[in-house]
Amino acid sequence: MLAVMESKQLLHLPVVDDEGRIVALDTLHDLLDRRRSDNPVFLMAGGFGTRLHPLTHDCPKPLLKVGGKPILEIILEGFIKSGFHRFFISTHYLPEMIRDHFGDGSRWGVTIRYVHEETPLGTGGALGLLPHDEIESPLLMMNGDLLTTLDYRELLAFHNEHGGVATMCVRNYEFQVPYGVIQSEGHRIRSMIEKPIQRFFINAGIYVLSPEIIKTVKTQTRIDLPTLLEREISIGSDVTMFPLHEYWLDIGKMDDFKRAQSEINGLFQ
Repeated sequence: MLAVMESKQLLHLPVVDDEGRIVALDTLHDLLDRRRSDNPVFLMAGGFGTRLHPLTHDCPKPLLKVGGKPILEIILEGFIKSGFHRFFISTHYLPEMIRDHFGDGSRWGVTIRYVHEETPLGTGGALGLLPHDEIESPLLMMNGDLLTTLDYRELLAFHNEHGGVATMCVRNYEFQVPYGVIQSEGHRIRSMIEKPIQRFFINAGIYVLSPEIIKTVKTQTRIDLPTLLEREISIGSDVTMFPLHEYWLDIGKMDDFKRAQSEINGLFQ
C-alpha cells in the first residue's frame, strides 16, 4: 500500500472490504510512522576515493552524483524509505562539503549527526567516535560508496532473529580461471579441469552490529571492521552472514562509476 501511495503521490488511500465498502482510511503519515525504526544507521563517508581521480580531487566520493544525485543521498533516502530516522555520518576527507550538503537532516525529516576522523581510523575505528551511551539497539552500518536495493528492514529482522553480535551482508562472486587447471600427485596428473569457475562469498560492505561489539572499540583506535569481526569469531561470538541477492554495486573504480550512471534509472525512484 505504501508503494502505491508513493508512486501515485497520494496522501490518503481508502481501505475497502470484499464488497467494496470503505472500512478505513490510511494516510501516508500513518503508514510511514508504522514502519518507523529507532535503530541508528552509521554511514561511512571519510574515504579519499583516490581510484576515482580526477573526479575526487575537490569532491568527496560519496558526493559524486549518479543520475543527478549524490551517492550518499541515494543511500540516505533508501534508509529513510525503510523507516530509519537516526543517522550518523563519519567524515575525514573534505568533511565540510558533506556537512554543508546534508546539514542536520531536517530537509529529509530525520536527524543526522557527524563523527570526524582527524586521522583515518580504518573501516571500524570510527565506531569508537560514536556516543556509545546512546547506542542501545543494533546499528546498521554501510559504506558510503555503495548502491543497492537491499531491504534494510529484512536485514535487521534477520539479525534480530539469529541473535549474533554482528551480521555481515555478503555477495556471491564468481571467478573463471582462464586456463585449464591441473590436479596432480607428485609428477602424475590426476585430473584436468578446463577453465573452472570458482565461487566465493565476498563482503558487501553492509553490517548490523550489536551495541556490545560497538562498545569494544575505544576512541581513536585504528581497526578495520573485518579485523574486529575476526576477533569476535576467535573468542566464540556468533557472527552471521546475510546473502544479498538484490542489486548491488561498489563504486570503487571509474568503470563502476560509469556503470552506475547507466543502471541508475528506475532503481531508486
